[in-house]
Amino acid sequence: MATLTSANSVLMLAVAGIFPSPQQLQGYATDDAFAANDVKPVEAVMGVDGRLSAGFTPYPTEIDITLQADSASLAIFDTWKTVQDTAREVFFANLTITIPGTGQKYACTKGALTGASPMPAGKKILQPRKYQITFESVTASPV
Repeated sequence: MATLTSANSVLMLAVAGIFPSPQQLQGYATDDAFAANDVKPVEAVMGVDGRLSAGFTPYPTEIDITLQADSASLAIFDTWKTVQDTAREVFFANLTITIPGTGQKYACTKGALTGASPMPAGKKILQPRKYQITFESVTASPV
């Protein structure tokens, strides 16, 4: 029987023009490995007469990935950011997240690097670094 551990999850990231072959991310932070932020697929407004109107609106999905300060995968994100900064262009990525504990796989397409921690915070030990990728779509399927 599967457990709810995140330890056996696998994240594979490919960045067009930089890392065309998917790279397996490693060295996640203990308490904050990866997370998808809540989305808002419907815009709802209330008229002055108390009647609710609502409509679907396309929405992006932000996924945060947090890596330990000594993760080898930091080089992937640092390279991605450096190439973007140098070219002054956006390089889009695709991400696949496999979570055996829930039997789910997520295909994340056309993601832009929208947040990056430039260096670890210096505390008792060096702190994890967080990256945010904003995806056009995230689709779930069984493994």
